[in-house]
Amino acid sequence: MYRQPELTEKILKLKKKRNAVILAHNYQLGEIQDIADFVGDSLDLSQNAAKTDANVIVFCGVHFMAETASILCPNKTILLPDEHAGCPMANMITALQLRAKKQEHPKATVVCYINSSAAVKAESYICCTSANAVGVVESLDTNEILFVPDQYLGHYISTKTSKKMILWPGFCPTHARIMPENIVKLRHEYPEAKVVVHPECRPDVIALADEVLSTSGMIKFARREDVQEMIVGTEMGIIYRLKKENPGKKFIPVSEQAICPNMKLITLEKILWSLEEMSPEVKVPQKIRLKAKASVDRMLAVGRSA
Repeated sequence: MYRQPELTEKILKLKKKRNAVILAHNYQLGEIQDIADFVGDSLDLSQNAAKTDANVIVFCGVHFMAETASILCPNKTILLPDEHAGCPMANMITALQLRAKKQEHPKATVVCYINSSAAVKAESYICCTSANAVGVVESLDTNEILFVPDQYLGHYISTKTSKKMILWPGFCPTHARIMPENIVKLRHEYPEAKVVVHPECRPDVIALADEVLSTSGMIKFARREDVQEMIVGTEMGIIYRLKKENPGKKFIPVSEQAICPNMKLITLEKILWSLEEMSPEVKVPQKIRLKAKASVDRMLAVGRSA
C-alpha cells in the first residue's frame, strides 16, 4: 500500500503520460476532489472535459456520469475507476420500462433527469438537470409531461408549473434519508443558519427549506456575504468543497445518514489502477449515443440556470 503523497505523485505522473484529466463530482471524497482537474456536477464536468485536448477522462462519480461523458466526448477514452459505482435512482428505470410507459401516455413529452442511463436518455425527448428542470419543462410546447426517474424532483417541478406531470416512482435513497425532523432540530440549534436542500429531497423536507438548489447552486449560494451559516440538505461529500472554498463559514450537514456509498467507492488507489490498466472503460454504443445526445442537446439549447 502506498502512502497518500506517493499515490498522488504516481497518479499525476501517469495522468501526464496518458494525457488524461480527472473529473470529480461534488460528492466524492475530499482527497479525490483535491487531485481532480475539475470538481462539479455531472453535466458541468462532462462539458469541461469535452473542451480539453485530453485523450483520457477519469470520471470519479457514478456510471451514468461516465456515460454522459461518453455521449459528449465520443473520441475520448472514459474510465470509471470502480465499475460497481452505480446510481440506484438511475437503475430504477430501464429503456424497456420507459417505452411501455410512453405507450400508456402517447400525448406526453418525456423529460428525463440527467441521473439516468444513456439508454433512457435515448428514449426521452429532452434531458434536464436539477438546476434547469423547471426551465426545461416550462420551455416545452406541451401540457403533459412524463418525468423520469425521480418522483421528488418531479413533484418539486409540479409546484412550479401548471403542466400535468406524470411521475415515475424513482428516488435517490441518499436524499430520501433526509427527514423533516432533521431540519426542525437543526433550525433550533442554528437559528441564524440558512437551510438549503436539494430538489431530490422529499416534499416535506423541501417545504421547510429557505432555498432549494442543485449542487452547483449550493456552491454559488455559499459564497454570498449574507450567508455565514448553512444547513446543507444533500450528500455530505459537498461539505468538503464548501468548507474549502469558504473558510470561516459554518456548514452543517442536515443528516449524518446522507451518504451515498456508491460515490465513496472510488479511491486514490483505484484511480491509479484505472490509469495503469486503462480500465474499466465506459463507452456508449453509437446508435444509443446519438439519440441520447439529441435529448441533451435539446436541453442545452434551452439554456441552464442555477
